[in-house]
Amino acid sequence: MAAANTCDSVHTLPKNVVIKTEPEAEDVSVKREPVVPLIAPVSGLQPLSWSQDHRLAVCTSSSLAVMELVCDVHNNKQDLTLHRTSIPVPAEEYKLRVGPSVELSEAMVKFATHPDPTVRQAFLADSVINPSVGVHKGIKYASWSPLGCDSSGRCLLACLTLDHRLTIHNSHKRLEWNTLVDLTKKYSERLKERNYARKDDKLPQTNLQDFDELQRRFRMQTPLRMEWSSIYTIKQVQPDNTGVDLEMVLLAVLMENGDLVLWKFVLPFTDGADVTFYDIIESGVTRPSDLAWWEYENADRRMSGLIVGSEVGPVKIMPVSLSGVKGYFTLRHPVILWKECDEIAVENLKCVPMIHPIHKSSCSLIVASRGCYVFWCLLVISPAGLNVHNSHVAGLHSLPVVSLAVSQQGVAVYTCSTDGWIKKLTPTFTESTLIFKQEEMMRPENLTGRRIHGIAVSRNGAYIALVSTQGMVDGYHPVNRTYQVHFVTLKTPEAAAALLLRSPTQNLYKMADLLDLVRWQILKNKSIPASLQDELDQKIREADSPYLWRFKLFLVRILHQSLQSPNTENNWKPAKEGNKVFIRDEEQEDGEDKEGAVKEEGEPGGEKLEKEENQEEQRAEVQAWMNTVETHLMRENMKKVLGVVYLNTWLAENISIPTCGLVEYLSKDTNDRASEVMTHMLFFST
Repeated sequence: MAAANTCDSVHTLPKNVVIKTEPEAEDVSVKREPVVPLIAPVSGLQPLSWSQDHRLAVCTSSSLAVMELVCDVHNNKQDLTLHRTSIPVPAEEYKLRVGPSVELSEAMVKFATHPDPTVRQAFLADSVINPSVGVHKGIKYASWSPLGCDSSGRCLLACLTLDHRLTIHNSHKRLEWNTLVDLTKKYSERLKERNYARKDDKLPQTNLQDFDELQRRFRMQTPLRMEWSSIYTIKQVQPDNTGVDLEMVLLAVLMENGDLVLWKFVLPFTDGADVTFYDIIESGVTRPSDLAWWEYENADRRMSGLIVGSEVGPVKIMPVSLSGVKGYFTLRHPVILWKECDEIAVENLKCVPMIHPIHKSSCSLIVASRGCYVFWCLLVISPAGLNVHNSHVAGLHSLPVVSLAVSQQGVAVYTCSTDGWIKKLTPTFTESTLIFKQEEMMRPENLTGRRIHGIAVSRNGAYIALVSTQGMVDGYHPVNRTYQVHFVTLKTPEAAAALLLRSPTQNLYKMADLLDLVRWQILKNKSIPASLQDELDQKIREADSPYLWRFKLFLVRILHQSLQSPNTENNWKPAKEGNKVFIRDEEQEDGEDKEGAVKEEGEPGGEKLEKEENQEEQRAEVQAWMNTVETHLMRENMKKVLGVVYLNTWLAENISIPTCGLVEYLSKDTNDRASEVMTHMLFFST
């Protein structure tokens, strides 16, 4: 393994880091409305987490607030459309079970008045063991699973409270949240069945009257962090010896003693009874602080591991053994990424898979915050083995980094400190290492001077979410603080449209954050950009894909919404019928008087009438355009249905498909050669 010298990297910082004074053209920070107020203070070290299905989780002291970004084609307002839900913090206090209640009570009394001050103070200062310290209420951490894990194809949500309760949730029709399983309770029952033995099944030699044993039992089931793996496909042998492909996902839970507990979820996950204990890995990390998955994939070879950070300083990767996964290889031994014990805690661990542009091979970029510095590590797998290049980026912030986010689309690292400054780091590859280009993000005026508690980047890098509160007011701290969530753009609508046109996923739902930027531009300008329209038509001529036609239909529908007259009536407001008629009559009289006055003036009334006629003609033209695109997509779907019917050689007796009506409709267009060929084949086959 090759490792870069940290000291040399810090001294040669001007050569490795390019300071920019202006942001790039595609990265313009514009604050979007609305600003979302929180009803409770934020909690946890990393309070924001953005899912792959465009939901933002915010950890607060009373609940886990969830905001879903919805790209609504039926809304003509320029503000973001957000659906808000929440998962409340359980009212009852949760207590970890470490043994018989009578024995535990005796131990509590013994250590609270222990004659040895080192033991007594260690017991009294431990908020997990000592109940008299009091337990804080709130959410400690939240983690989203990959897309496609629940019954509706969306993300599962793992939630960890400050009283160490780890639960898994899923949403039902965007309106409510269901608790599927309590993993803390499930793991506690497993430990009780094994008499709190270690991984090697060695039973404890002492009871709870020994302080070290008491600490060990609490720390082995106190979760600190949890992270989801990617989705794996495994083979399951049936009773008739046939193999069935199943999808699974792993949840890794980092315990306070450094143990890594793995839980297996067979997808789609609907019932808490289906979750199974998978494995436990003893990392040996003292005072662990953070966790992240490392996953490597190159052709048919796959490897994964768990990156564990420590409050002392070291960072290491622990091997994870996955049996039954095709093409999976396991690391032979742990990999040390950073070994110095400098008492600088490792936080905000992130791992991003990348393609090395020079070597044309897969690699991984691992970043984390360590005080005021950003630690980075580049893992490159070559025929000679695993190469590790690591260093630090210094000079970013004068205060410690409180939050770090990574944009997967065009890899970029965003860091922020409590003073509100946000920096962007863009990695650039050299032959053997990385160079980071550094730039300051322009802050909107109303965010200046606010204290930032956390940031998160949307799935495709269109938005960055910030949770903030007031800073110093006239040199004093405010008595009462209010917490808000802000949304700031990271890309221009033109850059978002370019990404949508060359999207490899060909899925508008997965690109909803980029779509919202394009929607915002059309509603603001009341027109589709000519360059976007021309490029889209050109791509449709080159490759007539349904994705491009759906994108075109989306643009036309938003344009149609932008031309609608704004609704000024409050439909939700109750009013008496008599008053409503009376007011309406008065408005009609006033309108007639004003119209008569305008007509007397002559020219202004004519201009207004002509403008209304032009707007009506424009709306009718856009409506006809929209009907044309909808008709094309409908015909393509009909041809797809008929193609499935033609290729299906076995149909049950009670299945009835109205092919005659579809064929008759498709035959109306004499210029559609594909429809003509398909209908002839269907007729000859029958």
